[in-house]
Amino acid sequence: MNYIVYDLEFTVIRKQEWLAEIIEIGAVKVKDTEGKLQIAETFQTFVKPLRDSSFTAHTTSFTGITLQDIQNAPSLSSAIEAFRQWIGDEPYYMCAWGPDDKYQLVKSCNEHKLPLDWIRNHNDIQKQFSRKHSTETTFRQIGLKRALEMLEIPFEGSHHRAVDDAVNTAKVFIAAFGDLTLAENNAAEESIYTTHTVYETGDNEPNLPLGNLAELLKRSLDDKK
Repeated sequence: MNYIVYDLEFTVIRKQEWLAEIIEIGAVKVKDTEGKLQIAETFQTFVKPLRDSSFTAHTTSFTGITLQDIQNAPSLSSAIEAFRQWIGDEPYYMCAWGPDDKYQLVKSCNEHKLPLDWIRNHNDIQKQFSRKHSTETTFRQIGLKRALEMLEIPFEGSHHRAVDDAVNTAKVFIAAFGDLTLAENNAAEESIYTTHTVYETGDNEPNLPLGNLAELLKRSLDDKK
């Protein structure tokens, strides 16, 4: 069994009519080697956004990714295919820090009419870690930086760069593995992603791509808290 710990970086949106787009995918493959979990491989690709206007100075300021980084990058469909090829055919769990990456990945695949069946056995490591280690009566999510500090693991690389965040998330995943319960699921079979209208227009409202999906995901997350 492989554990694919991944992170996405998106365009930073300041205008309502624009949608966030994936501009970087980073991942590590964690394997059990002689009874010990270790990072075995890494993956990174930039992604060229479909709408150039969605890439602004705000995105560079937040992520450090420049227009030059993405100008000759592959399209989302090509980047996803490379990611899937890298994941390989062995059984795997997908793990991310928080719910945003899965939401953005599913949203983007739906927008580009890409399959969802490979987004399987997806687990939110932040949620489980926070439930285990939160010291307050009211549940609060613990950030990745704070989780590393709690485990006395130094952060390596740059914040908000996909492969660096994936590596650091993998370190938390390995350290906390004994406390995690990994679920089996498949986005292609989950009604929250597949059975509702995800694009609406009206005479007096702007286009709201995947508005229902966002609302349904929020309800699902609220129900699980």
